[in-house]
Amino acid sequence: MRGAHNGLRLLTEPDGRESRDRLEILTALINGPGFDPLLRADVIKVPAEHPVFGWGCRVSQCQRSAHGTSDLCDTHRQQWVSRGGDEAERAEFLRTAEPLPLTTAAFTGTCRVTRCERFALGHRYRLCARHDNRWRKASTRTHEDKLNFDEWLNAEVPYAGFGVCSAASCRDGAGSPLGLCPNHDQRYDRAGRPGGAELPGGWFHAHERDPSSVTVRYQDEKVFRQWCRDADPLMRIGEINLLGLHPLLRAEFQWGLFAHQQQNPRTRWLPVDVQNLVNNCRAMDSLTDIELDNCSRRARGLTKEILQSLRVVYVTPSQTREVGYLELDHFGAGIRGSNSHYDLSGVSQRWLRDLLWDYIANLLRTPGSPRTRSPYNDMRRACLELSSFLEADTDSGGHDPELLRAEHVHSFLADQRHRARHRLPSLIVQSRGGKASTVTETTQYFVLASVRKIMRWAMEAGEADRIGLNREFITAFPPMGTGRNRTRSPFSDEVARALADNDNLQRFADAHDPGDRGLREIWETIVVTGRRASEVIKLRLDCVGRYGQLPMLWHDQTKVGNYDQAIRIPEYTFQRIQERRHKTLARFEGRFGRPATPQERARMALFPAPKRNPGFETSVSYAWYGAAFHDWVVDLDLGSCVTHQARHTLATRLLASGAGLHHIKRYLGHLSTRMAEHYAKVAVSEIEDVLQHVWVTGPGAASPGVVLSSGTTPLDRRQAEALAVDLTRRSTPTEGGFCTFQPVVDGGACPWNLNCHSCDKFVMSGADLLYWRRKREQWQTLAERAPDDATADYLHQVFEPTARAIDGLEKALAGLGLLQDALALDLRRPQDYFHRMWSTAFRAADLAAAAEPDEGEYGEHATTNDEEACA
Repeated sequence: MRGAHNGLRLLTEPDGRESRDRLEILTALINGPGFDPLLRADVIKVPAEHPVFGWGCRVSQCQRSAHGTSDLCDTHRQQWVSRGGDEAERAEFLRTAEPLPLTTAAFTGTCRVTRCERFALGHRYRLCARHDNRWRKASTRTHEDKLNFDEWLNAEVPYAGFGVCSAASCRDGAGSPLGLCPNHDQRYDRAGRPGGAELPGGWFHAHERDPSSVTVRYQDEKVFRQWCRDADPLMRIGEINLLGLHPLLRAEFQWGLFAHQQQNPRTRWLPVDVQNLVNNCRAMDSLTDIELDNCSRRARGLTKEILQSLRVVYVTPSQTREVGYLELDHFGAGIRGSNSHYDLSGVSQRWLRDLLWDYIANLLRTPGSPRTRSPYNDMRRACLELSSFLEADTDSGGHDPELLRAEHVHSFLADQRHRARHRLPSLIVQSRGGKASTVTETTQYFVLASVRKIMRWAMEAGEADRIGLNREFITAFPPMGTGRNRTRSPFSDEVARALADNDNLQRFADAHDPGDRGLREIWETIVVTGRRASEVIKLRLDCVGRYGQLPMLWHDQTKVGNYDQAIRIPEYTFQRIQERRHKTLARFEGRFGRPATPQERARMALFPAPKRNPGFETSVSYAWYGAAFHDWVVDLDLGSCVTHQARHTLATRLLASGAGLHHIKRYLGHLSTRMAEHYAKVAVSEIEDVLQHVWVTGPGAASPGVVLSSGTTPLDRRQAEALAVDLTRRSTPTEGGFCTFQPVVDGGACPWNLNCHSCDKFVMSGADLLYWRRKREQWQTLAERAPDDATADYLHQVFEPTARAIDGLEKALAGLGLLQDALALDLRRPQDYFHRMWSTAFRAADLAAAAEPDEGEYGEHATTNDEEACA
């Protein structure tokens, strides 16, 4: 979702005083103890293996720089491509590839002749132009293999230098009295020699030994000096040259590099890309002067991030409120998927925009503030919708809060509902493609609920009284309830079989995961464990292990705030994850040419993203997985299916297998039992199956009412996490419960003549609760009709074990959250109909006739027939 004015807001160009203030702030930060000393230099020489700005080839001891976005130099990249570029063989290639030396043009410095002050040329001998010429002549007269270079070098006399290059961005020695190094001298020629700087003819032969006697002639010296100030530095491997920049611009680049290193270390910035951006900004006083539309895609990304880091330093929270945006870094908080800049300028009414700013700021200062964008985007969208409606519907455009009344709220509600019912576009909110967003029942609910929440907060915080907002306007926003959220249904048997078929799974991996990033393992783990898709995608490398001989999966349930949780997994899933771990470690070794350290393994993702992920710490994205899953479902022609339905399917089958709602809540990581009910879809017949797995000892046991179901007994921590629900106890149904005596279960005769209720092998199930409650009512009735107290006490004493068993059954069902379900369903078992209570029936016509008066007293048509009335 994007607002109407949701572009990147650039900083304003500073005036002289503001420029000095900004430079003072940045200088203090750069000189602080926490700043990286490497980035303080005017010429930043980056080590080849720097974790953020590293530029070296990945082959061990290779001195050349990486080529483009690759981590190999151009020569090794071509060799790797010629060998097929298989990632499985990359580690072997990095171990066996021959390292390459730097090219000769990389050598810089003074001449090797002792005390010679002139700048050396870029070749293997590293001599200045004069001594290089002399060496060439000497080696021509005498064969080079017969002429000893060291002896010749010691015999040479030094020459006075020409000073440092006049180009502001260069520290190399000048190659002539003109004051330019050989490289800048060539650039000066290609530029058309602006200013017409020239040396007198034959100066080399006449004045070469005494450069101070040479007079340089200029057509316009100011133009020449301006060219020297604007000339770009020489591009050198691993260097970021900030020489010649305006002091503020240089400090901005230094701070931007440090901020990127601190806040986004996973994205590598090559020095050559930074240097190109520096060269493009050389004529500016501040990076805020740059036009992003004129930048390349790569330079635009670097510039936006640097400007973002500067905005946090330059602007205070009160200033952002005035302009209409928030800097999340001001609050020390972050929103997952968003950068620090959060734009609110689309809200045209100043009072409403300030309310929104204050509300979000208060939310960000709260310890339990939302971590994702959705709640904040809902608030912003709500205010955008209200703002655009007030702008168009009210006389004052909604800018005066004192004029707003309840009728404006009613009109806004009617407009939103009308748009939702007819699927009309929003007045202001746009989608990513620039098309107006459609108003739906869901967006309408969030808009109205969010506006009400903001208005109520304004009233409670006193902001409404401060700005003069009418209380009538605030209270007119109605409560929205829980919305009309529909829960997803479980997979049908046909769809479940198709999504679990081995051939289809292999097709899923082959067709949609050519890079073998773990697409199939993600889906299989979701199906088996019922985890949320994001919880599986973001699994860490060391997420599985054996504990008490049981394979366990450790994961984070970030949505509900449960971290480092463990569940038991099947052996097949355990082995599949182990194979994926080995693949990830092999890919790491192939990328870096060495095994991962224990510290790196602890931070690595099980399913690492392929790009911009130098430490393998970032997992593949949910968008990538979701798109692949959607395409796979379309290929299988299964209709509309989403990954989250696997979670509903598992919850439903757990409940059908005897697991209680509190088990499902804990296993799936829900906040409440009510949420577990949304996931577990249960029919009436399934309730009976579930209740039949809740067992307590019967009246004939030594301790009636003791819970027998292993799913309901107290568990230790590991057992609870593994949720080893045992539903394998063998039994056979009998009147009011189940017989667990194995000879009878296997088909043998009962040695106690079917005296079940007095047998210690008899257990009572949750499905028979109503049967036993009726039994209790029957005995209570008999005791009440006893002729004396002794008989009543005897009846209570006889029924006492049965009463204890019934109480234990009710407590077990209540502990599982199934008591109301058991009481709501009248599960009449076939044997119930043999009881006298159910064998007594009356005809409806006879009952109606019995209510009429007889003939003698009330009329001639009234008759009674007691014999026919009783069946």
